[in-house]
Amino acid sequence: MGNGSSIDTSKTIYLSIAGKGEKIILSRFCGSRDIHDLIAQVAGVSRYSGITLRDSDGALVPISPSMAKNVASSPYEVNITSPTLANIDLDGLGGAGDGEAFKQVLTHVTEQFSNSQNVDLSRVFKVEEMRSDLTNRINILERRLELEGLKAVEIEKCKRDISDIKNQMLTSQKKVIDFNNMRPMYYNGCYSALSDERKISLKRDVPSYPKYTLSQETVNYLKQPTFDIWHWEPNEMLSLLEHMYHELGLVTEFNINPITLKRWLLCVQENYRNNPFHNFRHCFCVTQMMYGMIHLCKLWEKMSREDLGVLLTSCICHDLDHPGYNNTYQINARTELAIRYNDISPLENHHCAVAFKILSNPECNIFANTDKDVYKRIRALKMVLIKCCDISNEVRPMEVSDPWVDCLLEEYFNQSDREKMEGLPVAPFMDREKVTKPTAQIGFIKFVLIPMFETVAQLFPIIDSTMVEPLRIARDRYENMKEKTVLNTSGKKDDS
Repeated sequence: MGNGSSIDTSKTIYLSIAGKGEKIILSRFCGSRDIHDLIAQVAGVSRYSGITLRDSDGALVPISPSMAKNVASSPYEVNITSPTLANIDLDGLGGAGDGEAFKQVLTHVTEQFSNSQNVDLSRVFKVEEMRSDLTNRINILERRLELEGLKAVEIEKCKRDISDIKNQMLTSQKKVIDFNNMRPMYYNGCYSALSDERKISLKRDVPSYPKYTLSQETVNYLKQPTFDIWHWEPNEMLSLLEHMYHELGLVTEFNINPITLKRWLLCVQENYRNNPFHNFRHCFCVTQMMYGMIHLCKLWEKMSREDLGVLLTSCICHDLDHPGYNNTYQINARTELAIRYNDISPLENHHCAVAFKILSNPECNIFANTDKDVYKRIRALKMVLIKCCDISNEVRPMEVSDPWVDCLLEEYFNQSDREKMEGLPVAPFMDREKVTKPTAQIGFIKFVLIPMFETVAQLFPIIDSTMVEPLRIARDRYENMKEKTVLNTSGKKDDS
């Protein structure tokens, strides 16, 4: 996980407008005029209206970037007055000519009255004519002022409507599917719903998911890289994860309260989103592969129990609250995560932050009984092994790995569809019009997976036969699939 630091980029100000509660969010780039215009927009009035704020004690609050934060229960009272000449930039409305002429008229009227002792009747009539002309000009400027204010409000409303329509178009293309409960047979051709942003929810009641009695066959099978993760419901996956902590001696090692372990696992599950790929089942899949590697390589002979606990826990938390759109999208779209972490590994930093946010709740902190030095070591991660497990699907049998490719491509296609609608760059490997399953996997297996697992096999030779060899088989299978696709395509062309 990355090392970016969080920065405060905005603050929320709560308002009361004609008895109705409203709020505005100020970025650190807002100026006083920006804040004034934002309040006018929320209130639905002209940006040239007079606006004053008062706190709960009736004291005036300056409209400026340094204005103090408040809370929803104590909003600032907004007072609005209609636009007047005091609010009008004479040179800014209707062009410089109107403003300059307006100033000339005022100057001329002043000169006439300052020499009133020499004013004859004809001049008085001229003054009255000028006063009438002045009034007409004021009325024209005020009407234009009001129209300009309405245009600004309408423009902002149109922007919001366009954004809403885009989201509705994306959502309408997708069916609401619970990917954590999916079986592989349902994945082909399905669409996913875009998950809404949600805050971390902490489970405070006593967990009630059932305790499963695992057969010896299941206990042994759980340690194999060939384990089929598609045949387990969410509650069963929770019990299997719980079993791993007990079986590896981690509950004893970290002096974990068993009820706290249950609460923590439930809270982790709740903070994985319903994405096609990056969901709770993926979390379980990665963790099970790590559990299998621990037993396959007898890692307890190379590492301490503390290290094993860190590895397993990191796998469980590695994609917490993943939004379904990768770092490239976050940065290009200037999302809140990208801004918060200054474009430095925003997702990785977010996963880590959510993990430690969950652990900050005493009722979910499985490391509450460890000393401070151990807790510090827990925050450093064993990245190579975790990365191997994260991208290890092709190590598994084809009937287990193949549905995952469909899930990943579906998540890629969701992102590329959104990028096209928002005018952002689209990666070719995510474009549904350019990528196929064989082309997506061949390069990834050849140039990423096999070299990475061959490196690990130098430390643990058993990895070569149990994991590297299945990867070579998968590579050959996709290359054959690609050749057949090319032959079929060329055959169709010949027929035509």
